[in-house]
Parts: sequence; C-alpha cells; structure tokens
Amino acid sequence: MLRNQQNISQKQQLGQQQKLSPQQLQFIKLLQLPTIALEQRIKEELELNPILEEAEPGEIRQERIEVEDEKPVSQEKEDGLETLEEHEVDWDDYDSNTEYEGESYSTPTHPDMQEWQDLPDPYQASFLEELEEQVSLLDLTEDEELIADQILGSLDEDGYFRRELEAVADNIAFNHSVYVEVEDVDRIRKQIQLLDPIGVASMSLQDCLLVQIEQSSNELDGRELAIDIVKDAWEAFEKKHFNKLLQKFNVSEEELKDAFDVIKGMDPRPGAVATSMEESQNYIEPDFEVYWRNTDESNLDKGEFIINLNQRNTPSLRISPDYKQMWSDIKEKTEKPDQQTQNFIKGKIDSANWFIESIKQRQNTLMNVMKTMVALQEDFFKYGDSLKPMILKDIAERIGMDISTISRVVNGKYVQTNFGVHELKYFFNEGMETDSGEEVSNREVKNILQTIIDEEDKRNPMSDQELAKQLNEKGYKVARRTVSKYREQLNEPVARLRKQI
Repeated sequence: MLRNQQNISQKQQLGQQQKLSPQQLQFIKLLQLPTIALEQRIKEELELNPILEEAEPGEIRQERIEVEDEKPVSQEKEDGLETLEEHEVDWDDYDSNTEYEGESYSTPTHPDMQEWQDLPDPYQASFLEELEEQVSLLDLTEDEELIADQILGSLDEDGYFRRELEAVADNIAFNHSVYVEVEDVDRIRKQIQLLDPIGVASMSLQDCLLVQIEQSSNELDGRELAIDIVKDAWEAFEKKHFNKLLQKFNVSEEELKDAFDVIKGMDPRPGAVATSMEESQNYIEPDFEVYWRNTDESNLDKGEFIINLNQRNTPSLRISPDYKQMWSDIKEKTEKPDQQTQNFIKGKIDSANWFIESIKQRQNTLMNVMKTMVALQEDFFKYGDSLKPMILKDIAERIGMDISTISRVVNGKYVQTNFGVHELKYFFNEGMETDSGEEVSNREVKNILQTIIDEEDKRNPMSDQELAKQLNEKGYKVARRTVSKYREQLNEPVARLRKQI
C-alpha cells in the first residue's frame, strides 16, 4: 500500500515536471495540422501578429531578434521543442526539399513536381448543395420549402433521415411560427426520396431499398417479387430464410435468385458515395509526394526516392523589418518608452519567433518521419506491394522522438505515391510469422482472407473455423478468434448472412 502511494506521488511529481511550455504546445498543435489547416493557421497568425509578415522565397537571410530575458535559441529548443537527432537511417541518398533562410522558409521545386505546383483547386458542389438545387426545381410553397430545408439539414452521412416527423413539425412551429401537419412533412420527404440519388431521406434501410426498386425499370427480371419481399417479408429477407420465402411466395429458386439480385443491385447508403467524393475532391490534399526514380534502365532497383513536402500555398515568413528597426531604436535610446509599449513589442516579437521556430520544427519533423517510413517500406513505395509490419514505435526509435509525436504526424496526413493517395496510418500494421518464419503484415493476411471469402461457395459459405483452416494451409498461423476480428474489419458478415441461392 505504501509502495503504491509512493509510486502515485512520483508519477504526480513527474507529471508536474513535464508540464508543457507555450512553445511546446504551439509546436504540438502545428504538428498535427494537415496542409490545408496549416495554411489557414498561418493566415490567422499573420492577422493576429503585426510583427509577422510574408516574405518572398529566397530573400536575404534574416537574423532572429533577441530580446532581454529571452533564452538563446539552442536553450529554447532544449527546454521546449524536441530535438531532431541523427538516427540510424542514412539520408545522404535522399533529396531534402526544405531549406530555411533565417526567418523565412521555402520549398525548392523539383522539375518533375511542377505539375503538382500548378494544379488548380477544383470546385465540386457538395452533396447538400446538389440536393438543395434539385429541391429548388420542385413546385413547393413557402411552407413546404421550410419543411424541405429541415429535412435536408437533418440527413446523416449515409443520406438517411433519422428524425421523428413530429420533431420537424414542432421545430418549424417553434422557430418560424408556421404550423405544418406531420402528413405534409412525410409527403415532402417522399418527394425528396425521388431526387438524385434515389433513396436519399429514407427513414430505414427497408424504406430506402423499396423506393429504389419501385423506381427501377419494369423490364428488370425479379423486380415485382423483389418489391413484395422488401415490403411484406423483410424479416425473412434480412435473416436469409430462403425456404420461408420460397413457401410464402410460391416461387422457384431461380425466381428468388433474380429477386435477390435486384435487391443487391440497389444502394443501401445513397449519401455515402457523394460524401466520399466530396471529401476526396474538396478536402484531401496530399501532405507529401513520394515516388521512385529509376536511374538505370538495365537495373530497376537502382535509383533514388524523391520525397517532397507539400507547401505550395504556405507563405514564407519573417519578422517585419520595420518592427525590427523599431526594437533596435528602443534598445539604443536612453529614454525608454513606457513599460506597456515595451511589453507589447517584446510579446509580439517572442510570439513571432516562437511561431517561426515551430513551423521550421514541424517541417523538419514531418520530413524525418516520412523519410523513415520510406526507408522501412521501401518495396511498397517502389513497386506498390509487399507492405511490411510497422508500428509507431519503429519510427519513434529511429528519429529519437516520443510515440505520441509520431502519432500526431501520421494522423490526418496523406501521401501521394505512384500507386494512389494513402493516409499515413495505412502503412502502420502489426505483423505475424508464416510457417517459413517470414514476417508479414496483418494487412496482407486480410487481403488473402478477403480473396478466400470472395472465392468460396456462396451456397455453402465457410465458418470462421474453416477460414482459419484455409489460412493455416497457406502458411499463415491464424487463430479462429483472429479470423473473426479480421472478417469484421473487412465488413464481411458471418457465414449464415453470406449465404446466397
């Protein structure tokens, strides 16, 4: 008991000693920002601090402004920001794309990167905007437009309307003093269901599939039976009780199969595709670009990696020369200005210095992490396959940083490769050994599991135990519980629900 109390006391003392400084907090906040968010954060800082200003890349080196009672830069880094020490990876073979000139930073552009630099920012109307435009074409009264606005504003990420109809009517009455009937709310909702994509604003999966099937072509084989199944035998359909359905509707297996094919051809998440496209087109901008340049056509393994940090919309920063001169004048004058003025200028200079130092540290940290990832996943960045087991600790140990710092770097960051855009978290996965002793990533095992499920007999799908046996026969030592976990992560249902006619 006494020992536990001592341990708790020691942990509390250690926690107090590890209290983060303002510089550390600023660095951590900047570190976890993706490229687009960083651009906005810099704009905000430029508006808040008049001493900070944009500078043209390649301007004359600017010296850091030192103020009284300020720690030297080296000491500040020791006390505040984590240092970037040399590590096991030899970076002489890699190109560094980040150079800093005093208080400014710039990104020299590789000739092959000009296309990326000049790429315009496309505008893509959002899912909600497209729906609003379609609603505007409907012949609705003002009261009905209020209802439509309420419904559109209540859609979830899958395009479903999950609110109670009474809640919409009550909300309109409370906020707009307009009284509408619940039946009117449902009538407008059903009109929206027929917009593109069909099924949006549905209140359930059954409702969503039914409206899509009803709007499908009359010539579709199995359409009428599919409507009857979804409308009158939903529970049996969900549980795949084929015998019950055959008896209830008195149809053949072939007719039932056609009906199931019709239902499976519908979209259960009408808003998901649009949302995904919207995110990829409007919000995801790669923070890095990595590609392999072969330098010897006779030897495909000979070449170099080109690693670039995306800073195309990030301005160079510096301390304003006017304020720098003002501070020099203050120090030289025998008659000092009032204390309030001195404190104001000193605070703004400190803030500008810290912000620039944090930006520099962020860029260096991101590049070191990306370079280390490329070194550990060399085969993937070269050929697009053979992803190796890798955890956050592997990166942290090589660059001498805490695991939490690496986590902030990889979270929400993306890299453009020759094999598509990937979130940095994609490259981190646990590993396991094959019968031959070779270490493989669990992602590779999941891919093989997915292949086994895709190729299984759909009339008699395999249980998790049988799937585990299949993997073991291929040399992957995986337990049944692990197979169950991987199957769920692949969004594959249990064997009974994978059964088909």
